[in-house]
Amino acid sequence: MTQRSWGRFAWHYVEMVIAMFAGVLVLGFLLDAVGLGLTYERDPEAAYLLMAFDMSVGMAAWMRFRGHGWAGTLEMCAAMFVPVVPLFPLLWLGVIDGMGLMMAAHVAMFPLMLLVMLRRRDEYAHAH
Repeated sequence: MTQRSWGRFAWHYVEMVIAMFAGVLVLGFLLDAVGLGLTYERDPEAAYLLMAFDMSVGMAAWMRFRGHGWAGTLEMCAAMFVPVVPLFPLLWLGVIDGMGLMMAAHVAMFPLMLLVMLRRRDEYAHAH
């Protein structure tokens, strides 16, 4: 890839992160407004899965708007959920608490997103 392509690739990563946070803010606000918000102290598994869903909605909406296909979109959404596979058992065993779960999942999520993007680097480096 050219330097310009790598720049597009990096900007696309930033766009994905912004879209994730937008999804969490908008959907989280709506759920809180109707009394359906969850906490990591009381319901850590459900709180994380709901947050991953909210992030996925924001990111998927942006990806589809930018012209990405469903395969790449669903792979990127999977990167929101995959980190909890090894973390839920640690939560259940008392090794980590709800906030530890959320933090560890986020630490894993961002490199997983990058791996998904690298797998389809030509798609993400292309100007949409």
